[in-house]
Amino acid sequence: MTTLVYGASGHALVVADLLRKSGKDVFCYVDGVNEAREGEAFGGAHVRGARAVEEAWADGVREAVVAVGDNAARVQIGRRLQAVGYHLPPLTHPSAVVALDATLGDGTIVCANAVIGAGASVGEHVLINTAASVDHESVLGTGVHVSPGAHLGGRVAVGEESWVGIGAVVRDRIRIGARSVIGAGAAVVTNIPDGVVAYGVPARIIREVP
Repeated sequence: MTTLVYGASGHALVVADLLRKSGKDVFCYVDGVNEAREGEAFGGAHVRGARAVEEAWADGVREAVVAVGDNAARVQIGRRLQAVGYHLPPLTHPSAVVALDATLGDGTIVCANAVIGAGASVGEHVLINTAASVDHESVLGTGVHVSPGAHLGGRVAVGEESWVGIGAVVRDRIRIGARSVIGAGAAVVTNIPDGVVAYGVPARIIREVP
């Protein structure tokens, strides 16, 4: 299977490694921002501009993955690709552990050494990064990012497009609202509302997200 990778940064290299470990090839990397990178050798393939989305489809490519860290952009691009007709299956690194009854939405990426617990529900276009864990019966909305080494206890709920920073820990049964940011190394022991930045030990609301 040949896959179009939308994104051409360090995260795209991580995704490409995941694809190859899953027996898939990279058709090209798409940089929709910097057209000057057209034709650049990168990550074992080449970078192409945004028009490559339609061109790759015309060439018979039917599978894509979005390798973009920004949550809102990842969701937007993923939906654009789906509208073209691309299939964005969830991708799981061979070293990750995903419970048999956990569910992963389309476009979701589970990186190396991550763990998804029993009964967990992970929405579309979610990024579970390296060595992160989402424990039993937790629910993650569309476009969430759980950063490297972050850990969510059981029955945690995270709203759409929220970001749990590197090394953060979230106590069981906590609710984090939509489009909120949990800072690196935070310890979240109380519920967090929509659209705020919270960090510290214990995590406290610092400001609203602009």
